[in-house]
Amino acid sequence: MRLKLTLSYDGRPHEGWQSQPGGNTVQDLLEAAATEVAKEPVRVHGSGRTDAGVHALAQVAHLDAPEALTMNPFNWVPALNTKLPPSIRVLGAEEASADFHARFSAKGKTYHYDIATEPVLSPFRAGLAWHLPRQFDPTQLEAALQITLGRHDFEAFAAKRGNETEATDHHRTLTRASVEPLDHGWRLTWSGDGFLYKMVRLLTGAVVRVAEGRLPPDDFARFLDQPEGLPHGRSSFCAPADGLYLQSVDY
Repeated sequence: MRLKLTLSYDGRPHEGWQSQPGGNTVQDLLEAAATEVAKEPVRVHGSGRTDAGVHALAQVAHLDAPEALTMNPFNWVPALNTKLPPSIRVLGAEEASADFHARFSAKGKTYHYDIATEPVLSPFRAGLAWHLPRQFDPTQLEAALQITLGRHDFEAFAAKRGNETEATDHHRTLTRASVEPLDHGWRLTWSGDGFLYKMVRLLTGAVVRVAEGRLPPDDFARFLDQPEGLPHGRSSFCAPADGLYLQSVDY
């Protein structure tokens, strides 16, 4: 039986999603819990990687339960949660079709990014928001966000993983890039058909630079849709992991 899992996690104690030798990633801990439940090795596949320090409200993963294990999907939730640290929680489990894949079946994702502008960062937001007490122009921020909507080549807003080839496609379509006020600052929301490595953090860092008056809007726009060779270079304004949340995955 293939199970589709929805889970939430606080990224602060962990080294991201992707399995690492140290074993302190969300994938590693979830696989260890699933293996303990199943009494045999279980591989877990996520909808995508989140970096160290990045949070998830509704990450999606799947696993194949052993045929000999007849436990229904509902019971997997408490079984896994009793074996996971409190910073990781499985919110739901349901049977999925045999061809469902958490990553390759996804049609889109939504992230949000929280910015705290209060003069002194509340200790209850430490690691959960980017602290920017200096002033910036929300109108300029909104204008920069609008530039990113639609289908573009976002190579200048992608960090290199080291596995890129000449055939790597850096085009993505953004359907939402918005900002809304919070009691303590602002929330940026990004929705699209997919995101490149560190793309949300690099876009967030750049639009904040525009809003601070430190990056001219025209220079920001020139980062998009560059011809081969990136004559205008790559954006280097990467927002910290603290404020980034994987909000949802669409199927």
